[in-house]
Amino acid sequence: MHLPYMELHEAATLQEAVTAKRRYAPDARLLAGGTDLLVDLKAGRVTAGHLVSVNRIDALRGVSETDGGLRIGALTTITQLGRSPIVRERFSPILDATGKMAAPQIRNVATVGGNIACAVPCADLPPILTAMHASVALWSPKGERSVPLEAFFVDARQTVLRDDEVLTRVLMPKPRPGFGAAYARFALRNGNAIAVAAVAAGLTLGRDNTVRNARIVLGAVAPIPKMVEAARTVLVGRRPEEEAFRAAALLAVEAAEPISDVRGSADFRREVVGVMTRRALATACRRARENAA
Repeated sequence: MHLPYMELHEAATLQEAVTAKRRYAPDARLLAGGTDLLVDLKAGRVTAGHLVSVNRIDALRGVSETDGGLRIGALTTITQLGRSPIVRERFSPILDATGKMAAPQIRNVATVGGNIACAVPCADLPPILTAMHASVALWSPKGERSVPLEAFFVDARQTVLRDDEVLTRVLMPKPRPGFGAAYARFALRNGNAIAVAAVAAGLTLGRDNTVRNARIVLGAVAPIPKMVEAARTVLVGRRPEEEAFRAAALLAVEAAEPISDVRGSADFRREVVGVMTRRALATACRRARENAA
């Protein structure tokens, strides 16, 4: 596979990026780390005659704590996200995903914004970020809007991002007392392998040790990160015990929409979803208890 001929344009500001993208539309795409886009271009899954690099826009980089929670710049690499002291101390469930994604060389280049905006069904960050109530900021010359991550994805490789918009950052609320989250994935080997099936879980426990709120998000087994609303319903009001987790896992299996490919059959993926759901819930529960007020 070879990259087709393309022209590269470097934008120093968001306005420059949008202007260049408009000028060469519909034959232009934004370029960040390129770990998904360049592969897609080589394989012919997407086409582009012009790449608009946003890597010179320093405002899109960095991880910082805000009054309301966490801000992650879209150009922050997966390695930088995983090494952030703020993430490690106060948003550590994210590390469940960053530590398992691809190989170190890829994590050094791949960006948070790209992992989300490319909308690849097996991407690791969207499920855990959704379980932790994250949203994304989308900038355009007309202004900025915030979109909850669960409403960002439309279909495989399709999002609500408009042609004149750039994903600039991810925003995550500060975890409340009694909240815990976890991400569990299965891949065919430990390094540089994409997920066969993955599940993220977020639980909020009350002082009476019952589940006040719950989120279960499936990855790699549906066109988009899939929230299992029925699983939330079966958990809320119950004690976080194995029986409840098994009931939620069965509903997660029913909600999965896997395909069969070289990584595994649809039936195998459903079995994996059940196991990963129970694991994610058990870890999220332990963390929620550790985070109790």
